[in-house]
Amino acid sequence: MPLPIENYALIGDLHTGCLVGTDGSIDWSCLPRFDSASVFGALLGDRDHGRWLVAPAEAGATATRRYVDDTFVLVTRWTTSTGVVEVTDLMPVGDRRADVVRRVTGVEGTVRMQEDLRIRFGYAAALPWVRQLPEGDETALVAIAGPDAVVVRGPHLTAADHTHAAEFDVAAGETVDMTFTWYPSHREPPTAPDVDAVLADTVRWWQAWAARSQEPSAYDREVRRSLLILRALTNEDTGGIVAAATTSLPESFGGSRNWDYRYVWLRDASMTLQALILHGFAEEAEKWRGWLLRAIAGDPADVQIMYGLAGERYLHESELEHLPGYEGASPVRLGNAAFTQYQGDIFGEVMVALHEARQLGVAESEYSWPLQRALMQYVEDNWTRPDNGIWEIRGEPQHFTHSRVMIWAALDRAVQGVEQFGLDGPVDRWRSLRDEVRAEVEEQGWDADRGTYTQHYGSAEVDASLLQLAQVGFVAPDDPRMLGTVAAIEHDLLQDGLLLRYRTESGVDGLEGTEHPFLTCSFWLAEQYARSGGVDDAVTLMDRLVGWCNDVGMLSEEIEVATGRHVGNTPQALSHLALVRAADAIGAALDARR
Repeated sequence: MPLPIENYALIGDLHTGCLVGTDGSIDWSCLPRFDSASVFGALLGDRDHGRWLVAPAEAGATATRRYVDDTFVLVTRWTTSTGVVEVTDLMPVGDRRADVVRRVTGVEGTVRMQEDLRIRFGYAAALPWVRQLPEGDETALVAIAGPDAVVVRGPHLTAADHTHAAEFDVAAGETVDMTFTWYPSHREPPTAPDVDAVLADTVRWWQAWAARSQEPSAYDREVRRSLLILRALTNEDTGGIVAAATTSLPESFGGSRNWDYRYVWLRDASMTLQALILHGFAEEAEKWRGWLLRAIAGDPADVQIMYGLAGERYLHESELEHLPGYEGASPVRLGNAAFTQYQGDIFGEVMVALHEARQLGVAESEYSWPLQRALMQYVEDNWTRPDNGIWEIRGEPQHFTHSRVMIWAALDRAVQGVEQFGLDGPVDRWRSLRDEVRAEVEEQGWDADRGTYTQHYGSAEVDASLLQLAQVGFVAPDDPRMLGTVAAIEHDLLQDGLLLRYRTESGVDGLEGTEHPFLTCSFWLAEQYARSGGVDDAVTLMDRLVGWCNDVGMLSEEIEVATGRHVGNTPQALSHLALVRAADAIGAALDARR
């Protein structure tokens, strides 16, 4: 059985990542990209679906772990009855290879270690052909199945029942290195990485990147780790930002709300970009804009809400029936059918992010503003359509208030592009339509009896996404209409002090089952408190929220409050970028009060 979700830590190389458990097992790894098929898939089944365990052989060994400061180099310190060892796990950055490195270092005494390697290509559908090849005085294990191959180096491994295992002793001052390298099976095995060199280079790269961040005034540790996580989820080559490193971790244990998040949502990527922009990362803003230009180039009518890491359009959803799912939560899904949906809010998120990039000083390229103009033409032609909304409902499309406000935001940023930056465009037409959209929202998206904006037109329901109305400037955070909306959201959606996205009982999403409080929405509430004069309430909520971070600062999508268990795909970009926004708002409010 896999561990609780919060017991995993991410290591990554800016192309993909691995999840390493507190038990020393890598239970999830897709190589060479986040959206590649898994090589280790125990997270969605058991150890026979693929894992790589390196840990003391002693059953009673205990562990603590940490990242080397401002990096994704994970150090797990194991204490046994005979000694202490440290296991350093990393994926080298910058070597243009898909390597996983595990170094065992003796600290005290002598510790007997065990290695258990189960390679399962193709989401555990393909057992590899394995052979040992001589390399000087040692041997390398090579495993091949179809297009995939890996070469494993380290202590000699013995085969039994599709498993390769070893035991070895590590005394104080000794070091044992293990490396695992993916490569295309039609090529020769790559040479072994120089562990000393890649370890030093990887630490240096991450720390240099983190040093570029503008220092926050509140929640420094949590913000720095969140920014690092957002960078780790960003592809070094394409600039695409995945929503999470995993697929099908359930929103309800044992349920069917299981989705593949290893793709680039325009919404999530735009919001991530905003968080990075606020902390001075102009280079990332420019790279993401390049990804966007390539992904949505062509007819604006063909724009999708999400793409592959390199802008791939076809993300057909299928079910992997041979995988039982995390703790039996099925189906396990590959791909995401939401790519076919129309979600009007994405245009607002994209235009807001690009406007903030301009404000940061990222100059428009030959194609970037023409592309935005083309998007705005599409908005003009389609803004009245019902959509599937920010939460990608699989029920009937609705006129979601949040989506309409984001349409307003798209028009507003287009107007500002002309008025503030001298860009060329039909500003009078955009301004007129912006006012028309606002009037419609105030008329049809407002419940005068309750004094709140509504989830969608004709509904008495509210939705936590309405907290974004103040974020994009549709209303001021302390406007009576916004405060009334916050009161209604608190009344309807607070569960154990944290926010649900919406009431699943309403049936709006067309799905069975329920879900847990959504971390992003709760961070949005903390931000709203801070920006509307309630900084003490914001700090109280924020302290509770950051308390849900696991021991290495990671958050998933949701929280099971009663147990503290993480729920949903992890690490979740949306959770971490909302944490950054909330911390920034609280910091500004505290500074203003001083």
